[in-house]
Amino acid sequence: MKVADVMTAQVATARPTDSVRKVAGVMANVDSGAVPVVEEDRVIGLVTDRDIVLRVIAVGGNLDTPVSEVMTPDVQSCSEDDNVADAAAQMASHQIRRLVVTGEKGKLVGILSLGDIALDYGAKQVGKTLEEISEPTSEVTH
Repeated sequence: MKVADVMTAQVATARPTDSVRKVAGVMANVDSGAVPVVEEDRVIGLVTDRDIVLRVIAVGGNLDTPVSEVMTPDVQSCSEDDNVADAAAQMASHQIRRLVVTGEKGKLVGILSLGDIALDYGAKQVGKTLEEISEPTSEVTH
């Protein structure tokens, strides 16, 4: 099964100059914990609810800070033509719960989350992937 068959295609995005407050509002409106940050149709980062909590709220930061200052710039991605099992293995190896999905020329076409895999691919694959994601590491990642 291909990633395109199970991914979420309707994805809210942010611009690097959008405020953390604005992006948090987008997250609330679309019920998502992650928003890709896009510039000229290319993903340059991903901001998660965790990023906002750890990099803004926990340090008494300003919610009007541009999201580019708190996003995670090293975004893991996969192609819409990739196999779902391969994408799940990538999630496990990087210990992440979602991948940005790109199409031609690296343009954002969706997001693949563990929830998408669970709904359309199977609980066995999700269980295995989640177990690998949850293994403790010696370094902290975002």
